[in-house]
Amino acid sequence: MKILNYNSIDSQFFKNIEFETMSSVNEIINDVKANGDNAVIEYSKKFGDGVEDAFLVTDEEIKRAYRNVDASVQEAIKNAVENVKEFALQQLGCLKTLDTQINGVNLGHRIIPIKSAGCYIPGGNYPLPSTAVMTIVPARAAGVERVIACSPKIQDTTIVACDMAGADKIYKIGGVQAVAAMAFGTESVEKVDKIVGPGNRFVTAAKKQVYGECGIDFLAGPSEVLIVADETANPDFVAADMLAQCEHDRDARAYLICFSGEFAKTVDKKAKDMLKTLPTSNIASVSYEKSYAVIVDTLEQAVEISEKRAPEHLEICFENAKEKMDLFKNYGSLFVGNYSAEVFGDYCAGTNHTLPTNMVSRYSGGLSVFDFVKVQTYQYADCAAAQNLLKTASVMALSEGLYAHKNAADIRLK
Repeated sequence: MKILNYNSIDSQFFKNIEFETMSSVNEIINDVKANGDNAVIEYSKKFGDGVEDAFLVTDEEIKRAYRNVDASVQEAIKNAVENVKEFALQQLGCLKTLDTQINGVNLGHRIIPIKSAGCYIPGGNYPLPSTAVMTIVPARAAGVERVIACSPKIQDTTIVACDMAGADKIYKIGGVQAVAAMAFGTESVEKVDKIVGPGNRFVTAAKKQVYGECGIDFLAGPSEVLIVADETANPDFVAADMLAQCEHDRDARAYLICFSGEFAKTVDKKAKDMLKTLPTSNIASVSYEKSYAVIVDTLEQAVEISEKRAPEHLEICFENAKEKMDLFKNYGSLFVGNYSAEVFGDYCAGTNHTLPTNMVSRYSGGLSVFDFVKVQTYQYADCAAAQNLLKTASVMALSEGLYAHKNAADIRLK
């Protein structure tokens, strides 16, 4: 981990991952669009997804998965599903229909679920049944009619999680071909209205490319955490939380903003000690070495850095953190205090772990039940109400040189 002072922050600290639309991504998308299932199967074979001729997970495979997954794991998944569902339903309750009147015209909006969603669940370095919970459950809570899941090299725990979360169909495919299949549809995969979920840079590039054919949640890069800590923080907790992000992949990043060089060195030593026995140190050590600690003099400097970095996960572990949490505006999800472990958000607290990275939190929040509904407006004007509006509409249309628009207003004059 690099240790810097506030005044010596280098450009790499704020550097983003760039998502290029790679020619190979376009080639796969166009092939799946033209050749459907055959293309999906060929690419799945090529990239080792374990698919031979059919990629729908059958009812028998689901039953077998339940038999193979330990009861304690099933109980943990069930608990996570319940917590995420409860939080999603309470979020949905914050959205209300609107029916009001302005100038005699009835105006309002309705909260309408999208009809179908495709949930991408990574399965490359690790199986991620938690992502099945985080993507499928809020879709179901929103009232989405059809929810499908795609995951490469799918393992039994992921199948069980998809089923418990409420997926209608589960497909053992991943990568660009899975994104293309969900976006355009094939003989086996009915196209969806929106694709959500994290993935590697190829999946992200594919989501970027199919946006417009369907909706997407956002473009997410490698995982990241930023921790603001003072002397009241537990350095063991901080080191453990940094490594929890670093083990995702070699491009993941952990950032520590603290007020003492000694604290940074203590965290660094503890993290390196943990790496000696960490089973995933081959990945975590690489990303940890590319991570940063920045020594600041004031909380204002810490806030400034955090706001500019706009991290996926933000932990604030300093004195009276809860009273000062409103100082922070740019983050995917916020964890307040020493015991609000980011890993709780990853798995089971109830908030979502599908979050914006790459500074996207400057303008977008994480995945939630809101991503699966549309707020759609309506109006109703009778003849009397129309008289209140037509002059304004007529004058504005004329100012724009849109004479048919002007006529559409004028023609309604009593």
